[in-house]
Amino acid sequence: MSSSVPPTAGIPADDGGARPPEDGSPGEPHGAVRDGSGDDAVVGRSRRTGRGLVGAVAAVAALVLGGIVWAAPVPYVVELPGPVYNTLGSDNGKDIIAIQGRQTYPAQGALNVTTVYVEGGPNSNVSLLGLIRSALDPSQSILPVDAVYPPGVTSQTVSQQNAADMQNSQDDAVAAALKTLSIPFQQQLKIASLVQNSASAGKLQPQDTILSVGGQKVASLTAIQQLVASSKGKPLDVVFQRNGTQHTVSITPRDSGGGHYLLGFTVAYSFSFPFRVDVALDRVGGPSAGMMFALGIIDKLTPGNLTNGKQIAGTGTISPDGSVGEIGGIVQKMEGARSQGATLFLAPAGNCGEVVGHIPSGLSVVKVGTLDAARHAIQAYAQGTDPATLPQCTK
Repeated sequence: MSSSVPPTAGIPADDGGARPPEDGSPGEPHGAVRDGSGDDAVVGRSRRTGRGLVGAVAAVAALVLGGIVWAAPVPYVVELPGPVYNTLGSDNGKDIIAIQGRQTYPAQGALNVTTVYVEGGPNSNVSLLGLIRSALDPSQSILPVDAVYPPGVTSQTVSQQNAADMQNSQDDAVAAALKTLSIPFQQQLKIASLVQNSASAGKLQPQDTILSVGGQKVASLTAIQQLVASSKGKPLDVVFQRNGTQHTVSITPRDSGGGHYLLGFTVAYSFSFPFRVDVALDRVGGPSAGMMFALGIIDKLTPGNLTNGKQIAGTGTISPDGSVGEIGGIVQKMEGARSQGATLFLAPAGNCGEVVGHIPSGLSVVKVGTLDAARHAIQAYAQGTDPATLPQCTK
């Protein structure tokens, strides 16, 4: 959800087990209106058949109508536990994390990516009966469609966005892992999109490379946000590169309310790494596997065994600077992790409100806010530290 996974099929339409008899005449046996007697008998029989037929038709209509109601789609989505994937292992015969051009080391144990199935929305339908079933299962969550998908979004759009988010999370995971290991690489910030009629509209364009803001070199979104906040609305010189030529423009941040100033553009990272890292997990979309990818990369690039052979799972987005972000479907991800044997789960600090009261029996949960914190938690647990002494989610 949230690592949320678009469904390929929803809950099948279900009529609740109520079907009319296949011969279509439940009131009377075949040939009942003619019994070979006289006319009076035929008329009398016909009257009884008429009353029975009316009742039968009403009963069948009620059953069919009931079936339609039970099977009718409802404007909700259901989140349920999805499969887990060990970033140190393989999927469909390929290493999930493959590194070329740099020495790697064998890793044991598991650093599991957890996933969530989402049924309903633009990809499939959830029936009323399916919704009731989900409401009775504590491992599943029910949410309004609009809380998960923007109005009017299509299945194709969702799939494309999930694929893009997954690719970005993989690049960010490599960057975060290399930064943690002090391995140098090149990083740039590019304009991804511009807010209509914003302070930057008409001055910057998508794909411009941002070099500095307010006289300070920038290589992260966080750095830009800090500089804009400190400007308190005063004009800032933005130096950028477009088609190989450097330009400078003055942009005055706009107050979006409460003294929160914005330049009005979104950014995307562009990296140049000293070696190749491929992540192969084609059936999973979204950004929430980023932290676990980064941990898997770290384990493969460092001597020894990060997990000491233990089963560890987790979730969380990752930024190139190593910040771990909250995700959707954490309850389902904890359930999925425990069902596959994980004993420790790394949860983003931003999800702690959903963690408390929903931890499966036998699973210890540690909250993390950075990649370094996640790595240290794993190392401590692998060396025998009681996870209860590590940072915990509290109300």
